[in-house]
Amino acid sequence: MATLKGFDANEVEPATDFEPIPAGKYLAVITESELKPNKLGTGSYLQLTFQVIEGEFKGRFLWARLNLDHPNATAVKIARAELSAVCRAVGVTSPNDSFELHDLPLLISVKSKKRADTGELTNEIKGYAKKEAAAGKPVQAAVDTTPPWRRAS
Repeated sequence: MATLKGFDANEVEPATDFEPIPAGKYLAVITESELKPNKLGTGSYLQLTFQVIEGEFKGRFLWARLNLDHPNATAVKIARAELSAVCRAVGVTSPNDSFELHDLPLLISVKSKKRADTGELTNEIKGYAKKEAAAGKPVQAAVDTTPPWRRAS
């Protein structure tokens, strides 16, 4: 139980819904990082919190979980490659602490995917690039509106 004495909901704008943001490329910064144990207790992952800093979705948060300590060697290899991409994107190639990656702008590629457990759409970060790749503006992916049966193969 937590005390809420002094809080008045009439003085605070209510939170809006948290629908996934459209797939695209967004300028963001890492605002938090934390090493957490995985569900089975067989390893740990680095959770990175990204905040979009420009455009229509400025202020939205996205997360990446990197399985840096996991019994599956392939999972570790993928996580290390993803961490390398993050480090290169922010220009810190040999960090001693994840804190060194904070507050440095980078371009993140965001995709939408369906959750296996609920079927709801969620966002997933699929790539990282240097800020210069954004040309100063977030770029949303082009959406092909051509029906599949009319697309050239």
